[in-house]
Amino acid sequence: MGRLGRAQLQERNRAKVLAAAVDEFAERGFRDAKIDSIAERAELTRGAVYSNFPGKRALYFTVLADLAERAPEPPNPEPGLTPREALGALARVWLARLPLSVDERYGMARIGMDLMPEILADERTRRPFAQLMKLDAILLGLALERLRPPATPGGRLVHVAEAALTILHGANQMAAAAPGFTEPFNIVKACERLAGLDLDDMWPSTPWIPQARPADEPWSPPPAVNAVRAEPARLTGDGVVAVLGLHRLEAAEEAVRAAPAGATITAVLVTGDPGELAPLARLAVADLCGCLRQAFPPSAWPRLQVVLDDSGALAAAAGVLAVSDATEAAVRVQAGRIVMRADGRGACHTAATARGEATADEAGRPAGTALDTGPGAVKPSVPGR
Repeated sequence: MGRLGRAQLQERNRAKVLAAAVDEFAERGFRDAKIDSIAERAELTRGAVYSNFPGKRALYFTVLADLAERAPEPPNPEPGLTPREALGALARVWLARLPLSVDERYGMARIGMDLMPEILADERTRRPFAQLMKLDAILLGLALERLRPPATPGGRLVHVAEAALTILHGANQMAAAAPGFTEPFNIVKACERLAGLDLDDMWPSTPWIPQARPADEPWSPPPAVNAVRAEPARLTGDGVVAVLGLHRLEAAEEAVRAAPAGATITAVLVTGDPGELAPLARLAVADLCGCLRQAFPPSAWPRLQVVLDDSGALAAAAGVLAVSDATEAAVRVQAGRIVMRADGRGACHTAATARGEATADEAGRPAGTALDTGPGAVKPSVPGR
């Protein structure tokens, strides 16, 4: 067998570190785990561990993200066909992973008992986590709405989703702090009954719409995975691509609510701290979507695509070359080209409501210009006028 190349050797060492870290965190917990012990288990040096991960917390988040993404799904799930049934199915799948239901030495639930204290310990993780929970609620709310559209125009079911996630994450914490305290059947019943609550949830109007900038640029996105469906993302069709830092994730809903039916909406998640926050994002999305895919029929899975862009390659393809956790930028794609772009707060709404065109229309606008038709929109200026 020939010698491994540099990239292959690094990939092998990374896999060895992750496998050793699973054992270390399972046996000692995050607080008492030692990098030196992980290196010894992996038969590597301490420096080899740090060459792959910037710190113990980054390694911990990556272990949890890997476990969440690789969690086996039952071969014949029975998804709910109504919001009540789907919320009950979601709760059952969620609870099956907890120590009160599953007694596994190496299960994610036991390894993950220190997750929330670590998130709470640092504002750098608290703020992104809050937005990740917002994104999870949006995804779950959209799935519920596909099973039963709100009766009121402008209504939504995101508040119901938030309540369900609050109950389920609370069950996580009680399972860690007081195993056996909660009767799982009661949690399932509580989640089911949320479907019948009227929480006065209306989609608010967007207070600020930035000016759209017409563009005429090629759109050649790299391959990517849609984390919602765990399958290749559909990036070549017409729609909106929103590049969002981990402090601006809730803006994805603006594109979904404002876009015309049939448009593909993709939220590209980026961060200024890919070593530590990127795996936290992977964990939060996989944790919810793995359960959602089992609890909801495919026809109800949200149309919002979520791509975790650790390298920034997809953001760069959209023309966003520098990213941070505060990034909000969006482009409108039509016929394989970027026809409009917007930046800053409100960019997702602007991109979703703008109408890019390849030829001049009856209003006499030059080819390639875009029009923001949303409420309170600011019309983009046309060069030469």
